[in-house]
Amino acid sequence: MHNMAYRLIFGFVIPLVLQSSLVLCNPPELKVGFYQYTCPYAEVIIRDEMTRIISHVPSLAGPLLRMHFHDCFVNGCDASILLDSLPGLPSEKESIPNLSLRGFGTIDLVKAKLEQACPGVVSCADILALVARDVVVLTHGPYWDVPTGRRDGMSSVKDDALNNLPPPFFDATRNLYQFFIPKGLDAKDQVVLLGGHTLGTSHCSSFSDRLYNFSGTLMPDPSLDRQYVPRLKTKCVPGDTRTLVEMDPGSFRTFDASYYRVVAKGRALFTSDETLMLDPFARDYVLRQAAVAAEGAYPAEFFADFAASMVKMGNMQVLTGEHGQVRRRCAAVNLMYM
Repeated sequence: MHNMAYRLIFGFVIPLVLQSSLVLCNPPELKVGFYQYTCPYAEVIIRDEMTRIISHVPSLAGPLLRMHFHDCFVNGCDASILLDSLPGLPSEKESIPNLSLRGFGTIDLVKAKLEQACPGVVSCADILALVARDVVVLTHGPYWDVPTGRRDGMSSVKDDALNNLPPPFFDATRNLYQFFIPKGLDAKDQVVLLGGHTLGTSHCSSFSDRLYNFSGTLMPDPSLDRQYVPRLKTKCVPGDTRTLVEMDPGSFRTFDASYYRVVAKGRALFTSDETLMLDPFARDYVLRQAAVAAEGAYPAEFFADFAASMVKMGNMQVLTGEHGQVRRRCAAVNLMYM
């Protein structure tokens, strides 16, 4: 049985998942309610701003969730993804995996609201973690308590992103051992976090090789559903770098387990997702969640697992205490530290 309780959030009842076990795995420097005394309405301010933004631009939910992932996988959850480049020093923003990221202006708006209420208190790294949670909730996914207390890093290097972010064209096994396990994440975290692809879209260029020239064969990837390939080709022509395709067709603005049905049918856009079906553990998980989605049932297992993996990911290599800083603007290091 999952430890399930409920709370009224965003004006409707939200399931809370694995509260007790999530707290136990937090680094001692992070805690739920870190800003209770220094900025007591911090999470309310973020929640209200995100409610307003997502109601007007729902397509931002996926990119903002992805932004937290891209931040944490590169030298830890320190908001380095938000730093602008300096002359001669290109930042992570300019790395190929991050060129398609959107939502930096949203983070700036949230930060500005917090600076008005509590100047110099709430870190950009914590904003990313809280925004990721809130966009999941706002798209009908689970709620979880986010441990806070992160501080912001003071460097951002373009090549670090390229070397640390798992690419979509690697297989799941290679990604697991090269990118997940060295960061303290395991096979379950991989298959669960990839379920976040239920939100958002992808550029054709991220998977077009699977349509036209898989592994240099000049043929489609044989693991792709044969009926799906012609449909994708009508959207993505060779060399297309602009067109966006829904990762979870028909449900790409709703956080649910339906993406696992896509994977189970051989219709995942990325090699890294489709090759989950080659691993017995991952395959069982995918098929179990796909069955839940097919029945239209509440995905209790996936929601609880996703919450736990997000907290685990959000704890990676955090800066706390005297390390790092709290930036006044998320795109630039405070001048006193330079």
